[in-house]
Amino acid sequence: MIPPRVLTALPVYNEVAYVNGVLDEVLRYCRDVLVVDDGSTDGTSALLDARNDVRIVRHERNQGYGAGLRSAFDYATRLEYEILVTIDCDGQHQPRRIPEFVAACTPDVDIVSGSRYLQVFDGDSAPPADRRKINAQITDQINRRLGLELTDAFCGFKAYRVAALECFDIRETGYAMPLELWVQAAHAQLRIVELPVPLIYLDEKRSFGGSLDDAQTRLRYYHEVIDRCLAALPAQPCGKGR
Repeated sequence: MIPPRVLTALPVYNEVAYVNGVLDEVLRYCRDVLVVDDGSTDGTSALLDARNDVRIVRHERNQGYGAGLRSAFDYATRLEYEILVTIDCDGQHQPRRIPEFVAACTPDVDIVSGSRYLQVFDGDSAPPADRRKINAQITDQINRRLGLELTDAFCGFKAYRVAALECFDIRETGYAMPLELWVQAAHAQLRIVELPVPLIYLDEKRSFGGSLDDAQTRLRYYHEVIDRCLAALPAQPCGKGR
């Protein structure tokens, strides 16, 4: 059997402390690696320029986490990859699990999504209380309103069948992008499985930025995004994931 063409993509913004170490590890498990540098200003871009073993897409200014993933989707589709793996560059995901995600992304699966709450791993971090609470509330709402059975609505470690990416029209450029993705995935009846991943927080003080650092503001924003994305759905799903 011919192995699928796989691309691993990392949205990156100001990760000078982690980027080289994470990329070195990712390259052990995937030959084709894309970095979407989302307007970094801390020296990350210079570190990337010094490498010749990854592909780089640059945003001239910071556009947001969702915009970085949207660029990765476009790149994987344009270059006709079969599977796209996405992984964060802050050291909270383990690149050695990339082959597990690729193996789980069979022809009968459109999205393999990591879950930090499916299984307890030795050494798991204790998540900041407000983040765990909000994740649980939003995951429950997503499941009730969309008929899904997720345990972690926000994990960035995923594998996508690239053919299914045509079902997405991503407009949310920030941290709420996964909610738009789930709304559109459910509408298109994409086939989703979850894989357990360790719960790792290396920097619990990491900021969402601006008003979203307030937990209640963030929760209201997430509810508004779900409502807005549901209202924007087309009458007919794309049906291309099946």
